[in-house]
Amino acid sequence: MITRRSRGREVALQVLYQVEQNGGTSPAEIRRFIDRRLLGDKALREFTEGLTQGVKDHQAKIDALISEVAENWRIDRMAAIDRNILRLGVYEMLYRSDIPPKVAINEALELAKRYSTAQSSRFVNGILDRILQQRTQGEAAESTPIPAPESEPESAPGGEA
Repeated sequence: MITRRSRGREVALQVLYQVEQNGGTSPAEIRRFIDRRLLGDKALREFTEGLTQGVKDHQAKIDALISEVAENWRIDRMAAIDRNILRLGVYEMLYRSDIPPKVAINEALELAKRYSTAQSSRFVNGILDRILQQRTQGEAAESTPIPAPESEPESAPGGEA
């Protein structure tokens, strides 16, 4: 069974793909598309619009992060659907505090399984997992207290001064 938010992510992915393929899509067309797909569910529509706008607002940084961890893969050479699944997953992991990173990854994997190739879910999982590891390591480094400097020993090791 697909959850409400999963359905919102699915529509957000469709919008991201559509906008990438046809840059001339107007905001009004996007709103109508979302509204038709979500049957006027206001809360879900707002969630979906938030995802699509968030990816758009942070796309340069998101793409840079994906490129950084995607060994031997240029982002423009990735399949368009995979690229947009990754963007959506990274956006949720980094910018949505209401969505646990593991949920963002699992949702991205489900989208990859549903909309892309058999190999895509492994590819998406690898990229998102690396980004999560970098983020976790970065947060750990930021929160690790810096020890107070120790006083200089009076003599060098071995008793020589």
